[in-house]
Amino acid sequence: MVDVKELIKKMTLREKLGQMTQLDGFYFSESSAVTGPISEMNISEDDILLLGSVLGTTGASQTTRIQKRHMEKSRLAIPLLFMADVIHGYRTIFPIPLALGCTWDPELVEQAMAAAAKEASVAGVHVNFSPMVDMVRDPRWGRVMETTGEDPYLNSLFAKAFVKAYQGSSYDVPYTLAACVKHFAGYGGAEAGRDYNTVELSNYTLRDQYLPAYKAAVDAGCDMVMTSFNTLDGVPSTANTWLLREVLRNEWGFNGVVISDWGAVKEIIAHGVAEDGKEAVLKSITAGTNIEMMTSTYLNWGEKLVEEGLLDEALIDEAVERILELKVKLGLFENPYRYADTEKEKEIILCKEHRELAYETAVQSLVLLKNDDDILPLDAANKKIALIGPFAESRSILGGWSCEGRDEEAVSIKEGLEAILPADSLFIAKGCDIEEGTDQDIADAVRLAEKCDVIIAALGEHAGMSGEAGSRAFLTLPGRQQELLDALYSTGKKVIVVLFNGRPLDLRPIVEHSAAVLEAWFPGTEGGNAIASVLLGKKAPSGRLTMSFPYTVGQIPVYYNHLNTGRPKLVDTIENRFCSAFLDIPNKPLFPFGYGLTYTTFEYADIKLDNNMLTPDSVIRVSAVVKNTGSRAGVETVQLYIRDITGSRSRPVKELKGFERIELQPGEARKVTFDITEDMLKFTRLDGKFDSEAGRFTAMIGPNAEDTLSVDFILDK
Repeated sequence: MVDVKELIKKMTLREKLGQMTQLDGFYFSESSAVTGPISEMNISEDDILLLGSVLGTTGASQTTRIQKRHMEKSRLAIPLLFMADVIHGYRTIFPIPLALGCTWDPELVEQAMAAAAKEASVAGVHVNFSPMVDMVRDPRWGRVMETTGEDPYLNSLFAKAFVKAYQGSSYDVPYTLAACVKHFAGYGGAEAGRDYNTVELSNYTLRDQYLPAYKAAVDAGCDMVMTSFNTLDGVPSTANTWLLREVLRNEWGFNGVVISDWGAVKEIIAHGVAEDGKEAVLKSITAGTNIEMMTSTYLNWGEKLVEEGLLDEALIDEAVERILELKVKLGLFENPYRYADTEKEKEIILCKEHRELAYETAVQSLVLLKNDDDILPLDAANKKIALIGPFAESRSILGGWSCEGRDEEAVSIKEGLEAILPADSLFIAKGCDIEEGTDQDIADAVRLAEKCDVIIAALGEHAGMSGEAGSRAFLTLPGRQQELLDALYSTGKKVIVVLFNGRPLDLRPIVEHSAAVLEAWFPGTEGGNAIASVLLGKKAPSGRLTMSFPYTVGQIPVYYNHLNTGRPKLVDTIENRFCSAFLDIPNKPLFPFGYGLTYTTFEYADIKLDNNMLTPDSVIRVSAVVKNTGSRAGVETVQLYIRDITGSRSRPVKELKGFERIELQPGEARKVTFDITEDMLKFTRLDGKFDSEAGRFTAMIGPNAEDTLSVDFILDK
């Protein structure tokens, strides 16, 4: 076993700073010196041998080659850490995280992400920059596709599931990775949904809404935390001592590694809190950022700061100790290549088992938003079906951050339908591209549609319209797609819309005129098969929204767990100018948090408490009876919300506190029961303590955040 403290004593200051610097794989190639990037970083070729980690290089042959060369040439033979963004799959791509959230099934997502970890680990990856748990309330922000939604409770459950999937019960378990939770903290609160923008949050909102999912990942044992690009209270996260030392280290007890996001150390100069690189290094290391990603200011300025007595070398030793301890935990000193294996890559990557899991995950992530007259599942017998739109034949359905995913390995909706439909029943036209289109193409699509019995319109954004730097001000269909859709409506045929997108969109004109709307997100490698199975009834949809869909962009941010106001608009239909409301649109979203349909219907009744008085030492149980009132079996996600009626601070109108997925046969009824404890009622009180307050509460049970039954209880303490 390596003695880390003794190893640090052998290291020069520059070697220590090298461990704290991460560059991408190109800098480790034989050609990097002659093409200029090394000199542009103001570092030498010898400095490359000092670096501690590699960004974004994957593939067993590549990672093994770089590691072998590094171990042969570096003075102390300290192995490299290989880190990558395996956000929703390595080569087998699962639905985007926002879609994974819509499964409301952390156990299934854990299985999917364990498969992703297995593929990535045999490809030589040691650390995964996931989970991304930033809570989001603004779909203009492109990175909503990387999150699991707008709710801190649900996000926390998924954060734990991701960490457990990657790290297993220990690193002795084969095919595990270290998890890096990101982006710490509050990145999802960027003003106007504009990426990298300022974040302005009260301490109350930060602690009760934004921080819980990060803490859940830390509590689950994640070994790395990535700082966010934004400021909090005017201080960039990468240089935020309060955030990184007081909250993360002292309050939460995190003892792992903190890494900056790409270039974020140097960016604090642009934020205006550092005069130059020298000051940026001083503030970042002092705050507790252990690794600098993709800039070299630590190497450029660290030695000088120590020589001048401005930076205590003990802070550098502290950072290096954490980095080396992670390498020890991963077993890299014993086996620098860990699970990298070119033969295992052939066996594991994109294997049948993983594709089957990708299919099942995609099926459960699909959210049925509308289904007039039960047009779905589609009865395809003796019908001609027109499949029209830019996604009709497209395999570009993986979504952003797809790591090594390849479009050519994905299943299109056309291929999925053809595998089930009778021969010669499917007719296809593009109609328009995602952003471009001609009158002739639209006219050709309409002529084809007129000859068919029903239309499936496959529409949406391309992957680059969401993800990092993918902010959009207008959330309607891009290009001429709405024009194409309007032309299809004019045929008088029933139109079923399938949407491919990385965020909630403004769907009013689509919902108004379509017979059915299926939200497919970016469903991953098996997306086409999953969609076809749901459309044609081999599978029933069970996804539920984890982000509210806005009525229009003017509502944003719109989210279910908002605070009340002194003048709330209690009912949208009541005319009352002097309340908190818009004059021209409703307050409520088009589709609320938790919403989703399936191929049957459910009825909720008989909400009851076994006791209406809760104490800190007791548990009360709230129940409701849920009945399948339709003609098909179906899965229902029964949701528990609680409202704290009066507190020392204004409290949300409701907060998700539990849910249960149940499957009921036609006519079957079941009593669903939830335990309520005092811990569930805690919040950051006015006195700064995280605790509950005595008083009256409302428990609500229903299929989504809007449609609930309610009953009151008292907390006595």
